[in-house]
Amino acid sequence: MSELVAGPHTRAPLSLPTLMRQVLLAAAPATAFGVWLYGWPALNLLLITLVTVVAAEAACLRAAGRPVRSGVGDSSALVAGWILAMSLPPWAPWWIGVIGGLLAVILGKGVFGGTGQNLFNPAMVARVALLIAFPVEMTRWVEPAPLGSATAPGFLESLGITFAGAADWDAVTGATTLDTARTAVTEGQSIETALPEAYQPALALLGYAPGSLAEGSALLLALGGLYLIYRRVIAWEIPVVMLATLALLASAFHLIDPDRYADAGVHILAGSTLLAAFFIATDPTTSPATTLGRAVFAAGCALIVWVVRTYGGYPEATAFAVLLMNAFTPLIDHWIRPRVYGRTRLGAPLSTDREGP
Repeated sequence: MSELVAGPHTRAPLSLPTLMRQVLLAAAPATAFGVWLYGWPALNLLLITLVTVVAAEAACLRAAGRPVRSGVGDSSALVAGWILAMSLPPWAPWWIGVIGGLLAVILGKGVFGGTGQNLFNPAMVARVALLIAFPVEMTRWVEPAPLGSATAPGFLESLGITFAGAADWDAVTGATTLDTARTAVTEGQSIETALPEAYQPALALLGYAPGSLAEGSALLLALGGLYLIYRRVIAWEIPVVMLATLALLASAFHLIDPDRYADAGVHILAGSTLLAAFFIATDPTTSPATTLGRAVFAAGCALIVWVVRTYGGYPEATAFAVLLMNAFTPLIDHWIRPRVYGRTRLGAPLSTDREGP
């Protein structure tokens, strides 16, 4: 490999494979907790989804006439599949992982030209498509059944759950915190009266509640996100602005009518808010290029999340929010551009009248 010797060249501190592996490393604790919390069926689904995205990525690269080994080796498809699996119901059947993995790789980025060319987050494309096409399987949440506990299915039983749907769903399913809040509002009940039975901040912080495979543990997701910020894998503006905007909106309306509007803690600790803020909305390919642009993008995500959760038909909204703001990313980049070197933000040349040191 030749060395770069001329001034116009620059070298990024992190290569794409290294960046992707850092994301996987940051997501691993929350995923491991989710697998422990929901048992063997969750591990089955995770592995099925990962195998599917890798196979789909190899097929897309071969069809495009590109090197398969280096393309699969950059781990971008693995990250898409991992994030998708984290957002799926933990006891979803095997074909949800297969269809979701295919959608994430083929529809999410393959049709756009591959890694770095996609307009929308691949994992969220798959999640929304699955939610619309298979609403029953995508909203069937199970109560925590930690590995080794009396309620946890054994390995052989888990195969029946994953591949044959052999679960007593009436006995294992439960409502998420956001489901409970949504139902209370729909039925004209007070959120403050309905939520204490389904929402406890300490348990929400740990993630011990019905929900997706690995989006429940707010603490582990936040630690993973802070690690990514520390390693400069993601931009801090998106999670900070998104969480602050969502907290501000929720707090303001909760003060106005606490019976109608959930507080900031519910919006941030329940659902997939932290997963979206740190691992999904921060996708560098589908988010704006400038600091101000990323802040606008994050504020838009938070606004859409709050509006849909409060007034929409779905209790969760992060996937819709990210995809909608992905659509605005080209427009944000058009109106909010980085300053040209040697010029002001309005395009005028910088003054050269200053005396040198």
